[in-house]
Amino acid sequence: MKIRLLPSNLVNQIAAGEVVERPASVVKELVENAVDAGATRIDVVLTDGGRSLIVVTDNGCGMSGQELTVAVDRHATSKLPSDDLLSIDYLGFRGEALPAIGSVARLTVTSRTADADSGWYVMVAGGRKDGPVPAPHPIGTRIEVRDIFYATPARLKFLKAPQTELNYSVDAVERLAMAHSNVAFSLTSDGKTRLNLPVSQSKDDLFDIHLERLGVILGKTFAENALPVAAERENIALYGYIGVPTFNRGNALAQYLFVNGRPVRDRLLSGAVRAAYRDFLAPNRHPYVVLFLDVPQQDVDVNVHPSKAEVRFSDSGMVRGLLVGALKHALTEAGHKTSTTISDAAVGALRPEGSDSPALPYHRGNHSAHIEAQELQSTLSSGAKGLLDGYQESILGFDPSAPTVSNDEDDESDAQSHPLGAARAQVHETYIVAQTMDGIVIVDQHAAHERLVYERMKLALGEKGITRQMLLIPEVVELDEASASRLAGRANEFAELGLVIELFGAGTVVVREIPALLGEADIQSLIRDLADDLESWDEAISLKDRLGDVCGTLACHGSVRAGRRLSGPEMNAVLRQMEVTPNAGQCNHGRPTYVELKLKDIERIFGRR
Repeated sequence: MKIRLLPSNLVNQIAAGEVVERPASVVKELVENAVDAGATRIDVVLTDGGRSLIVVTDNGCGMSGQELTVAVDRHATSKLPSDDLLSIDYLGFRGEALPAIGSVARLTVTSRTADADSGWYVMVAGGRKDGPVPAPHPIGTRIEVRDIFYATPARLKFLKAPQTELNYSVDAVERLAMAHSNVAFSLTSDGKTRLNLPVSQSKDDLFDIHLERLGVILGKTFAENALPVAAERENIALYGYIGVPTFNRGNALAQYLFVNGRPVRDRLLSGAVRAAYRDFLAPNRHPYVVLFLDVPQQDVDVNVHPSKAEVRFSDSGMVRGLLVGALKHALTEAGHKTSTTISDAAVGALRPEGSDSPALPYHRGNHSAHIEAQELQSTLSSGAKGLLDGYQESILGFDPSAPTVSNDEDDESDAQSHPLGAARAQVHETYIVAQTMDGIVIVDQHAAHERLVYERMKLALGEKGITRQMLLIPEVVELDEASASRLAGRANEFAELGLVIELFGAGTVVVREIPALLGEADIQSLIRDLADDLESWDEAISLKDRLGDVCGTLACHGSVRAGRRLSGPEMNAVLRQMEVTPNAGQCNHGRPTYVELKLKDIERIFGRR
């Protein structure tokens, strides 16, 4: 078998296999070229999901006839003027897009520069070039791609249904539009407009500009539940928006990450997002995230994947630390804020059957007021800690015969002055009902107290350590032998968290001390849950590395249970602590801790509006 050089058309088709995976790949490459050309408006037209026709028109700088001739050749680009792959200022830089597309489809390019009297036209079909010839055209470029994969028909069978391919293209344009809010985008499919994104009208603030564009793409609900993120470290800047934890979904498709304006799907960045939300979401829930990372060119390599979807950082640890720290700080600053969609779901659920007004769609969460970060930190560092200590003592030793409704004279002023209002009743010994200045708040007492205990445990671990409470009669827990051995093997680590356990024969452990914060906890269930956790974790991972999970399990079993009767002062203590505790809008599993109904919502339920 002799070694030979491949013909140029076959070389281009092989290259096209890396660049052109589906119609969306073509759309992405052409729109990136339009952005690089300085366009302020980019219009995309598709037919049959992009199988039959893709047209991308822009008002960028355009190309001369001579440039058009070179542009459809392989490895021809204007975006590497210094021949330095570590200095890339543009989205497209490989010089493979146009020739790769022309090798598998019928490609025509018409373009005109600002200083030219007319435009130029060139055609490439199956790798064969024809032109350029003069053609009338306004300033900018128009690229048509017809009959994708006609030259490689075997690849057509791997395309999905037209609607599926269209969705991929819409997603590609939306991602680029998020990063370039100074450019107007439109996408039309089979005569129907799918995207119409004008240039943002917010001219002053970068955050407002991005949020306006994001609100159009991701919906008004995202804008209502977005938290701003801004941080900088060693010339690396991070900014963008993240959703409050109770505004989440079942997959990670709503996580948009950008590096130097380039949409990426990077495992390092995705892992940092998961780590930041670890204390706030259940494992099967995912947050909404739109983050932009600006990194010096020499510190990031964007040339590690043919589709430019992955990047590599010179200091990945520092980048991950920046993301995790910034996201956790933003979540902490949100205080007790929860998703606005929860109240919508509550209103929809409360509508009487047969109502003429349609029920609202089911989503999750609401509360607009939140404690500012500075006030929150000062409150936690002074009065809140003492109040929490007193609250713990009260909540764990209350009088069951105490009234469930508070009649204090100060209730009216409490309702006016506190975001979560004043407690009025306890419903089914599970939910606290409070009156606010302009509505009511319904609190899940177990979920709320679980978050309070969890945050208190983290605070104690960071200061003087968790105070232990010795059991008058040690608790004996029977398990299978393997589970008991795993618990006993981590006894020293559990002791640092305030839980003192010992092996007590085959398959049995004895609990002698527990964290004082847990009060009257269900120790049997607690130990069994911890044993299950240890079985699912890597034995090489220390409990300090799983601190959030361990504290979450402890807090869950040490919290006020549903069905426990609370007095009026105890209910108000829960509300006051929620207002000064970070992340009190959701429990450790990501469930909302409260729902707020404004008076206007209640009036809508009863048909007054």
